[in-house]
Amino acid sequence: MERETEQDMDLEVAKKMLESGIRFVANSGLKVLELRRGHVKCLMPFAGNGNHIGTMYAGALFTLAEIPGGALFLSSFDATKFFPIVKSLDMNFLKPAKGDVSVELDMSESQIAALAAEAASKGKAEFILTGELRSADGTLVATS
Repeated sequence: MERETEQDMDLEVAKKMLESGIRFVANSGLKVLELRRGHVKCLMPFAGNGNHIGTMYAGALFTLAEIPGGALFLSSFDATKFFPIVKSLDMNFLKPAKGDVSVELDMSESQIAALAAEAASKGKAEFILTGELRSADGTLVATS
């Protein structure tokens, strides 16, 4: 039986915070399916997030694109020293989403180290994350 590490416990706390810490996100039903250093996978359920034409509401897709950046930050950086601020988020809606949608983002150890070093020396660091939002069958419905 594997012993749960302190970081594993912290990541479980982070998952709960990401899912319920912002009422809007909690109301959407967003789930953090996977969270570890440098990796996050989130899911936006279709239930409760449909619009007037039977597809997923654009705001739900936007939320799904935005939350993983904070999740990657919490799993990869020292939250006692730095915090993330979204400066910009561009969305391209490609196909209608008629079911649950997920997104996975990754950041390599070298990217994490470089950003941490830049933030330590300059007090901040800027980076770009690119997301692909996909339906359950793998269809690319949006990019961010």
